[in-house]
Amino acid sequence: MIPTRDEFYNALIERHGAENQKKFDRATVAICGLGGLGSNIAICLARAGVGKLILIDFDKVDISNLHRQQYKADQVGMPKPEALSDNLKEINPYITIEVHITKVTEGNVIELTKDADIVCEAFDKAESKAMLVNAILENAPEKYILSSSGMAGFGSANYIKTKKISKRFFLSGDSVSDVNDGIGLVSSRVMVCAAHEAHMALRILLGEIQA
Repeated sequence: MIPTRDEFYNALIERHGAENQKKFDRATVAICGLGGLGSNIAICLARAGVGKLILIDFDKVDISNLHRQQYKADQVGMPKPEALSDNLKEINPYITIEVHITKVTEGNVIELTKDADIVCEAFDKAESKAMLVNAILENAPEKYILSSSGMAGFGSANYIKTKKISKRFFLSGDSVSDVNDGIGLVSSRVMVCAAHEAHMALRILLGEIQA
């Protein structure tokens, strides 16, 4: 049996406190890229009771994604934003989700993320990461931007940390282990980095703006 909205919300209040949960519930977070990093960020934020998520990706679920991304085998071939939306609503049936099946570009990023308090960068390619971060910092200076660099391989997860780069820009990862170096992405380490990014988003929503 699915809990009522009040039952669901009250359970979150018991964990987080009423004032904290109110801040989460009123927040909107955009997640750009819904692979191993982005899909795990979304799961963390949905479980925390963030009120609205904006999910943005142009890709479809592939069998190669299943080892580290929050999709199921019967979703192979589905657009990632739609598949992830379905999964998130199984976890939190009262979350509001805005879906965009499109590629994020310099030309559309501000429009796509206009309603977000926080933007989470979750791309694979360095040039895409830089484009998104620069676009937000230059054109939406009222928003927080969370990004990542370095989460590949089997190195110790203890090297993954979150750093405050500037007033509204935070970076999670080890800044070293790049997938482009031929080191594969491993589910557990990607999830650690995603948790860092998601947890920083929650801290920001609570007014805690130090990494």
